[in-house]
Amino acid sequence: MSDPSTTPVMLTDRHREALSSAQAQVNRIVLGKQTAVTMSFVALLADGHILIEDLPGLGKTTLAHAIAATVGLEFQRVQFTSDLLPSDVVGVSVFDGAARRFEFHAGPVFTNVLLADEINRAPPRTQSALLEAMAEHQVTVDGVTHALPDPFFVIATQNPVDLSGTYPLPDSQLDRFLMRLNLGYPDRDAERALLAGEDRRSLIAGMLPLLGADDLAQLRRAVAGIHASPALVDYVQALLTRSRQQPGVRVGLSPRAGLALLRASRALALLQGRDHALPDDVQRLFPLIASHRLVADTDAADSGDALAMAILQAIPVD
Repeated sequence: MSDPSTTPVMLTDRHREALSSAQAQVNRIVLGKQTAVTMSFVALLADGHILIEDLPGLGKTTLAHAIAATVGLEFQRVQFTSDLLPSDVVGVSVFDGAARRFEFHAGPVFTNVLLADEINRAPPRTQSALLEAMAEHQVTVDGVTHALPDPFFVIATQNPVDLSGTYPLPDSQLDRFLMRLNLGYPDRDAERALLAGEDRRSLIAGMLPLLGADDLAQLRRAVAGIHASPALVDYVQALLTRSRQQPGVRVGLSPRAGLALLRASRALALLQGRDHALPDDVQRLFPLIASHRLVADTDAADSGDALAMAILQAIPVD
């Protein structure tokens, strides 16, 4: 028997049109950031989480709100602050005197789309409250495991670590994010349209839910069926190996990073209407998936982005 997880799933015209319309709707809200919007949908289809890092006021939260409104799923937002406790995120067990037992009160993590806003303003203990949720889609409180809703998608935003009041995310937390995105300043035309246009909150309030849970499940099954050739797998493995040998890198990429890269490449191929992933997909995605996972030498001058590009340039495509 064939493995149902890898059996190709044919998408209907309705699914293709809904996916295209969903991206177009988000692009009408987040102006001039088509690449960031595309990559956010890649992460959504690949069952991964995204970390959006940039200066305040550049649209990180707007992008998260727009995606949540478009997929039409249950949405919760948590503003991470220095006094936020783990129980404020995952929930807490409270003793019920009448029933003479502890009752679990679920936290905001029990949702489909979670916006963890300014995640690096909370201390490491609170950040780590999301580790199990992001990796296993469950949380454990007082020895009892509680399953999270399906789908479960985390969009986290963070400010640059050199800004005051921030805590750097630990490597184990960073590894739970499929990719890290940067928005940057808008170009002149996009900024002019933003300044002259309607308030973003009003526009988000008027957004239509174009994808639901069943649609997303169908799209994710289709992603799993996108073909990745043996040569493409060899290319990904060569990138992983090079990352562990690259000058300036203390800790290279793990096999989990390679699996994430292949999964995202399949999702990007689906978005572009192909039934197979290409080396171009891998090259486009590699800096976004690798840069936050690479651990540089303490005396290395290069950033994670520069190291990822150096690794990519060192491995030719056969």
